[in-house]
Amino acid sequence: MSQTFSFPVGGMSCTACAARIEKILNRQEGVTAGVNFAAARVQVQLDSPAASISNIVAAVRKVGFTVPERSVDLSLTGMSCTACAARIEKILNRLPLVQASVNFAAERAHVVFIPGLVQPETFIARIEKAGFGAKLLENGMERDEAALRAKAWRAERNQFALTLVLSLPFFVEMVAMAFGSMHMMPGWLQFVLATPVQFYCARHLYQRAWNAVRGGSANMDVLVVLGTSIAYFFSAIVTAFHLHQPIYFEASVSIITLISLGKLLETRARNQTSAGIESLLRLQPQIAHVENGDAVVDRPVADVRTNDIFVVRPGESIPVDGVVVSGMSDVNEAMLTGESVPVLKKIADEVFGGTLNTNGALRIKATGVGADTALAHIVRMVEQAQGSKASVQRLADRVSGIFVPTVVMLALLTFVVGWLLTGNATWSLVSSVSVLVIACPCSLGLATPTAIMVGTGLGARSGILFRNANALERAEKLTTIIMDKTGTLTEGRPTVSDAETAAGVETAGFLSIAYALEKDSEHPLARAIVEYALAAGACERTVTGFQAIPGMGVSGQVDNRLVRLGSPRFLTEAGITLDDTVIDRMEREGKTVIAVAADSRPLGYVGLSDLLRPDAVATVAALHKAGIRVVMLTGDNQRAAAVVAAQVGVDAYQAGVLPQNKAQAVEKYRAAGQVVGMVGDGINDAPALAAADVGFAIGAGAAIALDTADVVLMKSELTSVLDAISLSRATLAKIRQNLFFAFIYNILGLPLAAFGMLNPIVAGAAMAMSSVSVVSNSLLLNRWKPQSKMHR
Repeated sequence: MSQTFSFPVGGMSCTACAARIEKILNRQEGVTAGVNFAAARVQVQLDSPAASISNIVAAVRKVGFTVPERSVDLSLTGMSCTACAARIEKILNRLPLVQASVNFAAERAHVVFIPGLVQPETFIARIEKAGFGAKLLENGMERDEAALRAKAWRAERNQFALTLVLSLPFFVEMVAMAFGSMHMMPGWLQFVLATPVQFYCARHLYQRAWNAVRGGSANMDVLVVLGTSIAYFFSAIVTAFHLHQPIYFEASVSIITLISLGKLLETRARNQTSAGIESLLRLQPQIAHVENGDAVVDRPVADVRTNDIFVVRPGESIPVDGVVVSGMSDVNEAMLTGESVPVLKKIADEVFGGTLNTNGALRIKATGVGADTALAHIVRMVEQAQGSKASVQRLADRVSGIFVPTVVMLALLTFVVGWLLTGNATWSLVSSVSVLVIACPCSLGLATPTAIMVGTGLGARSGILFRNANALERAEKLTTIIMDKTGTLTEGRPTVSDAETAAGVETAGFLSIAYALEKDSEHPLARAIVEYALAAGACERTVTGFQAIPGMGVSGQVDNRLVRLGSPRFLTEAGITLDDTVIDRMEREGKTVIAVAADSRPLGYVGLSDLLRPDAVATVAALHKAGIRVVMLTGDNQRAAAVVAAQVGVDAYQAGVLPQNKAQAVEKYRAAGQVVGMVGDGINDAPALAAADVGFAIGAGAAIALDTADVVLMKSELTSVLDAISLSRATLAKIRQNLFFAFIYNILGLPLAAFGMLNPIVAGAAMAMSSVSVVSNSLLLNRWKPQSKMHR
């Protein structure tokens, strides 16, 4: 069975670094790896027992990159001796790359781990499963990603400040020269100021360049180090030996300063691309008001356990998932659905962690805590999507793989050819430095993942969860969308409109048998029949030998008689003669007909009606306007399907489609060259969702459909399909813009530098700003708004 892990990686300076890590990891047996340069994360899938996450992390570190670790402290209870401490330590150290030490005397555990591979909630669950107690210590809580990124940004800012102070005299001198001043600092003073910039402020560039070369590849740092080192050492030799040549200390210093500024701005902009997932994480409160006997005590959310009863007051966020046991209130579920209109919650209703209680007090029984909450599930999906790689990025990856070696050869060629043609070695050297400095594969590496990160974050805040980057990419290309009828185009809450018995059959007996056969089913039609039968006073009957045939019906023994319930086709195929007049009348009215029989005799017929979703007609019309064909699939009868198809305005429909055949219908359209999306909500739709190019699961549907779909629509509204397609198109448009800017920048910049038309300082500034411009363009995607809200 394959396993998927995602963990952070540090030390990447450009997309060449990401490509290098990918190449090294994918060489390992049973490993499929993808590296997201923008998110600074590695996502690996292990498909073989021989593959080890420990070997993967070791390989990343061996080639000079870092895998950040975190630590937490746990308070332990229930230990009676040092053997207990040793047991807990052993349990924790079995987890991937976890280093745990347990202090029996202090009843504490210190755990070092890699975020993404395991989480603190896992430690607590493992310890409690072993029969001990554990909770996170407040002062040992891991700091969130935003805080760590802020700390890294401050460190870069301070580093840049030092670089700027040392290089300021050079910039003042260059500005003065632009206004006609010929005063220049002595060579020795330039050497004194430039040396710490070159070897202290730029030390991380040298380190990363060395790691790249040692690993047999090259990256952006290699280009910068080569260019600035050539300028520095040439100037140092001229200064030391008093040669009559110009010196270029200001070029090397300015390049390093401008690149540091560009990296600082890029880091800040890249941090903003993670705003989507961070806004989700901030929704969960840190404290829960948990009932403890007759008192209510405040506990950290990490300490809340399943079946705990907690109180949520007006204006507070709900800490974990649960079921209301008393009280009534409106709850704002915008974090799940993107819909700001509050939903009334009463006894037995589900509530979700992170949603906002508005006006009433609620007592809630916890059902999902830690990693099992809906919010945690959403965060995992968004992280997985942001860490995945879209196929559109493959071109950029291929270019980046050969980019740096090509630039080095171009710089060498520029120097040699320029010297031969002009006879001016100094001019040729400056031109080759410009070539080295202006080339930057960073913008290529950032073009796709930054847009994906912003797009998936926007989707999560709007109730649209993309499982991976390819789903986001494919949604733009859809030409046909197939929709299930019940629960997708209709509300999925059918009601019984007709109940007719055969001659000589009592209504009570007929409904009692129908109730007995359907009482344990969760199908919407079955629930409607059960509710109607109970309201009519149906009696309890015992069923033995129960059998269900998906999409057809059910059968069993009641009072020693073989009884059947299902579609007219199901009973007819069993040799039972039905009243076609009653069936035809109900079907012409657009109703779903269910027949009941005992032995070979029909007992009666139930007609069920299901209302269209309020947004069904508008959604289909909008899809048509977007150039997308709409097809309806249903297991219902031909006449009922025709009525709904006409009301909604679909292009085509298929009736009587059994659940196992829905996937075949999807494949038929794909075989015809269509890019197919499937929209469904139930267990019966899961195979079709998996077969489609893009499967859309309506959020109120079954869990298996949510696990199978490529896109989860948290709102039970069809308009969310429009929003998902709109967001996909907006994101792909940004990616294309980014790739254009990245390619055109290098296509124009490299020739200008090679022909000596760009000063190295200008080249450095252009290189530094290229990545910033790409990331900033991705951030403009935040202007996107859901179409469903705009059309209200």
